[in-house]
Amino acid sequence: MPRPRVDMRKIREVLRLALGEELSQRLVSAASGVPQTTVHDYLVRAAAAGVKWPLPGDLDDAALEALLYPPVLPAGADRPQPDWQQVHADMRKKGVTLQLLWLEYREAHPGDGYGYSQFANLYRSWRDGIDVSMRQAHAPGEKLFVDFPGDTFPVHDPVTGEVAVHAELFVAVLGASSYLYAEAFPSQELQYWVTAHVHCFEALGGCPAIVVSDNLRSAVTTADRYEPDVNATFAEMAAHYGVAVIPARPYKPKDKPKAESGVLLAERWIIARLRGRKFTSLGEANAAIAGCAAEINARPFQKLDGSRQELFEQVDRPALRPLPATRYEFATWRKARAGIDYHIAADWHYYSVPCRLARQQVDVRLSAATVEVFHRGQRVASHPRSLVRHAYTTVPEHMPESHRWHARWTPQRITEWAAKTGPSTAALAEAILDSRAHPQQGYRAVLGIIRLASSYGDDRTEAACARALRLRAYSYRSVKSILSTGLDRQPLPGSSPAISPHPSHGNLRGPGYYQ
Repeated sequence: MPRPRVDMRKIREVLRLALGEELSQRLVSAASGVPQTTVHDYLVRAAAAGVKWPLPGDLDDAALEALLYPPVLPAGADRPQPDWQQVHADMRKKGVTLQLLWLEYREAHPGDGYGYSQFANLYRSWRDGIDVSMRQAHAPGEKLFVDFPGDTFPVHDPVTGEVAVHAELFVAVLGASSYLYAEAFPSQELQYWVTAHVHCFEALGGCPAIVVSDNLRSAVTTADRYEPDVNATFAEMAAHYGVAVIPARPYKPKDKPKAESGVLLAERWIIARLRGRKFTSLGEANAAIAGCAAEINARPFQKLDGSRQELFEQVDRPALRPLPATRYEFATWRKARAGIDYHIAADWHYYSVPCRLARQQVDVRLSAATVEVFHRGQRVASHPRSLVRHAYTTVPEHMPESHRWHARWTPQRITEWAAKTGPSTAALAEAILDSRAHPQQGYRAVLGIIRLASSYGDDRTEAACARALRLRAYSYRSVKSILSTGLDRQPLPGSSPAISPHPSHGNLRGPGYYQ
């Protein structure tokens, strides 16, 4: 292996700051302009060579370089050879470092063993000769690399035989053991992306410390090289399982080599292998996918002992974090602004928040059963989810007390505001407020009608309100529909237009003609 080119002046400066001034490696790196990893390498080499500070006066650059970078002996040299495969396996264990393994090697061979630099260089040379997907030194249970390959396979309708869905394949690979998990889903949408992780954690029997994801929309709201914005639901799921999410940098496949190799395995040994089979349900497809994944995990490594399954049982599984007591409940997050009626809109239903939050922005979490409202990270309201459209769910404790709030927003004030458009608008506003269980529940509708005047004008809005009153249609939607269809320009129902007399004309026979 060729010796790396080094700047001896930099090396001397690093040794002076670290050994002479006793600065930390971080400070030495900042002061010398040398990367912290390189500073660490210099100091490890100095320790292995027994170099102290101050350096001997007669130690020139060539002699110092020879101490720090001794020539690497060829593989066939007359020295005891380490078991590099065992070294590589031990490197995957938590807390084990290459320097520790070298010290153990030297304890076994104190007189004729390799120095640390030679040991490290020989190990790196051996490691570079094995499969690229196995080179990464990942701590047990630390990282799970996840991705969708992009290739799909059809799932057919059992009745018509036509393709019902082009299923997407979710692939996850553990860093230390390269253990592979795969499952098919209808699409890459957020609910399936989150569900895939939940199923994966449960299949593994534990949680990794870190999930390394791609920058697909379900995982990352805003892709950025330095500060990607992780989707709120995905982040909540990760927090539930105590997992950190680290999106890979855009267009940097080297950030997730395990995912890339796992995708390649899935394409070759799952998607391609199942291409001739006709599935009529996702359950049937996933049973076949699970069988293919089990074969992949049981297949022996080409250049290492054992298999993914064996390495997973020995290395990754014991290091995984335990699953939480409850499974994550899927929920979506969105932002909303409370109206002056202190209600927020969520899927065409209105839910109350404390009246002090009127006109303020809040975060809303919607699950299948509940609607939760958060303000500045604190939950301020929780409601059972309702499927009744355009109705209100109001908690009495959220309603204002009889003091300033009532003085500021009252039914009388809302009606007077509507009267500026016209008397029919004011009458409709009063009817809307009277039709609600709580007048405040009608504020939003009245304000919407008042705002229609800015688009359609006072005269048309007034005519539309008059028609809504005649029809007893006391809602904002009714007025908006009347205006959008132009019914406000038509005569009111029940009123008869004036009958105009026929004009005089010479060809008109008149009633006497029929006598």
